[in-house]
Amino acid sequence: MLNSKQIKYLKSLANTLEAKYQIGKNNITDNTIELLDNALKKNELIKVSVNSSVKEEKEEISQILKNRLYCEVVQIVGNVITLFRKNLKDGKIHLPK
Repeated sequence: MLNSKQIKYLKSLANTLEAKYQIGKNNITDNTIELLDNALKKNELIKVSVNSSVKEEKEEISQILKNRLYCEVVQIVGNVITLFRKNLKDGKIHLPK
C-alpha cells in the first residue's frame, strides 16, 4: 500500500512517461496480462491507455489489472491508467518513506 507521499512521487515520475501499452476492444486477455507483467518487471512504473471502444469503466479495468498483476494503481487521468509494482530483485525506483 502506497502512502500519499509515495503516490505524489510516482505521479511526478509518470509525467515524463508515454502510454506504451493499450487495452483495446478485445479487453484484457492473458496475452495482455503477460505483456504488462513483463513491462512492470522491467520498468516498475508504466502507463496503459484504454481505447474508447472498451465498454467497461476505467476504474473497473484498473481494479482488474491491480488484482491480476499484483500492482498498485497510481492514478487514472483521462483514458490513461498508471501502474506501479516494485521489483524486489532489481528495483530502479526508490520510494520515499
